[in-house]
Amino acid sequence: MEYQSVASSNVAAVAYDDATSTLGVRFLNGTEYHYSGVPRDVYEGLLSASSVGTYFNQQIRNPGYPCSRVG
Repeated sequence: MEYQSVASSNVAAVAYDDATSTLGVRFLNGTEYHYSGVPRDVYEGLLSASSVGTYFNQQIRNPGYPCSRVG
C-alpha cells in the first residue's frame, strides 16, 4: 500500500488496498494498523475530511472494523 500523509494531530498517513478493502493507518506515535472490510468511499472520506481524527473515530474506529497492529 502507498501511504499518503494527512494533516492531523493523531494520524500521520493513510493508505488503501482496493484488492482486499484494507485501510492502513499510521499514527504519529509510530504505530500502524490495518482495518479490514473498509469501503473505498470511507477511505476517500477520510482523505477529504476537515478533521481526520474525528472522521476516523466516527467512521472507522467506532463502527468496529476488524483491525490488526502491523509491526
